[in-house]
Amino acid sequence: MTLLQIAMFALGALLIGCLPRSIRLWVLLIGSVIAIYVLQPDVPSLRRLDYVLPTAALLLSAFCWWWTLPQRQITPEDRLTFVIAIGVILMIAGTRLLAPEWRIVTAPPDPIHVAIVLAGIVLPLAWIARRIRLGWAILGIIGLFIALKVDPIAMWIAGLWRGVNGQDVSLATPVELEWIGFSYLAFRLIHTLRDRQTGQLPALSLREYLTYALFFPAYTAGPIDRAERFVQDYRALPPLDLARLQAGGERIAIGLFKKFVIADTLAVIALNSLTVTQAESAWGLWVLLYAYAFRLYFDFSGYTDIAIGIGMLYGINLPENFDRPYLKHNITLFWQSWHITLSSWVRFYVFSPLSRAMLTRQRKPPTWVILLTAHLITMILIGLWHDVTGPFLMWGIWHGIALFLHKQWSDRTRRWYQQLKTRPWRLRAWHTFGLILTFHYVTLGWVWFALPDLGLAFATVLRLFGGG
Repeated sequence: MTLLQIAMFALGALLIGCLPRSIRLWVLLIGSVIAIYVLQPDVPSLRRLDYVLPTAALLLSAFCWWWTLPQRQITPEDRLTFVIAIGVILMIAGTRLLAPEWRIVTAPPDPIHVAIVLAGIVLPLAWIARRIRLGWAILGIIGLFIALKVDPIAMWIAGLWRGVNGQDVSLATPVELEWIGFSYLAFRLIHTLRDRQTGQLPALSLREYLTYALFFPAYTAGPIDRAERFVQDYRALPPLDLARLQAGGERIAIGLFKKFVIADTLAVIALNSLTVTQAESAWGLWVLLYAYAFRLYFDFSGYTDIAIGIGMLYGINLPENFDRPYLKHNITLFWQSWHITLSSWVRFYVFSPLSRAMLTRQRKPPTWVILLTAHLITMILIGLWHDVTGPFLMWGIWHGIALFLHKQWSDRTRRWYQQLKTRPWRLRAWHTFGLILTFHYVTLGWVWFALPDLGLAFATVLRLFGGG
């Protein structure tokens, strides 16, 4: 989010804060739908993508609600919600009649054309969706995610879109296909589909589901809330009072300082593909790497503070996402305090099911093989979720091995550690050593995050220790 967007979203909370709850519920839905169009950046080389992708996000969320609906019972409120959502889609297209500075997207399509396309797509897909099992729906979202992340497929899609719009297909690049917020939207949708499979998802109205999936403060970069927790706040939705105004405002101010002052200042000297070539010594490289580690933390946690603060203003208490991760004394605690909602999501939907599946096999592998495999696959998936490249693959392996080794160490030293607790000064010394070791292991891993080329990343690691 930009500073202007943050100001707009905060002002919106002030304007609707005193309205009756029944009106605020609808305004929050409509505002979330409009906001995903505002947040989607314009890609001049791919015409109207800033309109098509948010529309696709809205329709995909509606279909996922349909798949999670118990007994497929649609209420009058659900029908009204659908009509309002379609109305917003057409209204945004209708802004083409306004001056360019008043448009929500850069080049809105003709509303009549949009209505024809929606009728030709939504109705047939709704008929097909009734016959699709939840498992296939989950695989479809995963497949779409992979298509956006794998460069050759993304470039093919970008070229296809160029061809449809009469543009030069040979100029297509995967970077053009930037669907803002889809990574986090996919996690929310898969969560609801999977929980419906296991019978854990409460019944949600279409209004509740769409507001949860598209809630704009958390849409682009999290936190990843759970539907049942979000809906508790949404159904209560208290009016804006002085206490929440103060708490939300303070949290936004902290986030702004972290993100736009500390993080942006550190970005000037943080490690990247340009500054890495300018460092003349290993010490200089370490300074760049430390700057990158703290820049990453303050940037991401700052955005989380802003999202949580804006959520507070609207009456939604988004979950915490960071808990002083660089002060943890082992890698497991680090991952329980860094991007907490993502760590919880993959633990619940990847690590635990994968471990159980291997444990219940008739020919069960050794326990250490199960743990190593589960840790590696889980962390590799987190790495490739950021981008399907060699450095992110290596980053996943780096953390997967560390989590496995720490698990083996803690299992074998449990009795020794209990005895250590009886000697506070030794315990503090051990925790201090663990903190330093964990921080530097994590920081060294950020090399794979910061540098897009695998060879350059390996060479940089060697240079950090005086080699190369």
